Amino acid sequence: MVKVIIFTNRGILRGFSISGHAGSAAAGKDIVCAAVSSAAYLVANTITDVIGIKAQPKVDEATMCLKLTKEKSIKAQVILKGFALHIKELEKAHPKNIKVIYGGVKNA
Repeated sequence: MVKVIIFTNRGILRGFSISGHAGSAAAGKDIVCAAVSSAAYLVANTITDVIGIKAQPKVDEATMCLKLTKEKSIKAQVILKGFALHIKELEKAHPKNIKVIYGGVKNA
């Protein structure tokens, strides 16, 4: 299962963490994992390369994490809210494969 944590602090979206695998198909053929990964990379690249916010997404084989300071996250609210909406819709469509949790952010 893919676990997505949407970091929030006082109503402001501050980033996200994604871990795990959806398990809806074999590695390399899993459209649920592909959808989540694609959305996460779109958001991270938009924040860093389009909006121009200096951020350091942490990525490895099964995880991605992006945490923003309050000041930086305010500039990225539209894209972060769009990401949260998209991921919640994916969770509704694939409840056995994706779990979305809203939680606080530490060390951002």
